[in-house]
Amino acid sequence: MQLINIGEVLKQIDKLTDSKLLVNYPEIDWKKAKGMRDIITHHYFDIDAETIYTVCSEHIPEMKTVMERMLNEYKKSC
Repeated sequence: MQLINIGEVLKQIDKLTDSKLLVNYPEIDWKKAKGMRDIITHHYFDIDAETIYTVCSEHIPEMKTVMERMLNEYKKSC
């Protein structure tokens, strides 16, 4: 469920920033991150548990680091 939430929030961030924020952080594949929400929500039975594990163990920590950097950069600009 948290992966669904993350994907939904990323879609909202992208919409609110007219797709101009996430592109500044290309180290994350934002399209796939947003797409994960759709896969989990609409194609539940096609989900591969190993893929979900990899996303949670490898990609989410990297995304967290990038998002913390984004937040720090935003705070500095205010």
